[in-house]
Amino acid sequence: MEASIKIEEQNIDNQLTAANKNLAALLHLSTFTQYFIPFGNYVIPIILWNIGKKESSFVDFHGKQTLNFQLSIFLYTLLLAIIAVPIFFFTLLKNLDFNAVINNEQTFEITDWDFSNISGLVLVAATSILLFIFLKLAEFFLVIYAAVKAANGEQYTYPLSIKFFK
Repeated sequence: MEASIKIEEQNIDNQLTAANKNLAALLHLSTFTQYFIPFGNYVIPIILWNIGKKESSFVDFHGKQTLNFQLSIFLYTLLLAIIAVPIFFFTLLKNLDFNAVINNEQTFEITDWDFSNISGLVLVAATSILLFIFLKLAEFFLVIYAAVKAANGEQYTYPLSIKFFK
């Protein structure tokens, strides 16, 4: 087993060119396109990964890591949204005057809205929102760290990443 790992490392080292390192780093950094292009954090890395995976196992490794991490972040975000959004709407609708809605009145009043009505559910939703903010900050810094590692020719595996691609 140890001999196969050394052979694999030698194969990876033989394929490490400046272009492969740059493409691997660009794979990680391309996930920031999510802020400009919808689903850019999936589409652009897939395109770059398909370009480089045939000629380098190093680029293939980093492409898999990038997509695994982005899909994991998506699942974690979805889970937090499933927790926070219904609680937010439940709290909002609990304080809405439905007689005004049913009678089609022009003014809506939120009744009995004070901070003493905050329940444990709202605290769970607030915790979910804070976890989401922490998740996005961690994603930002981890992507930069992974890009630096790739540019230096090192393999990097994201923490808390589910392995969808092996």
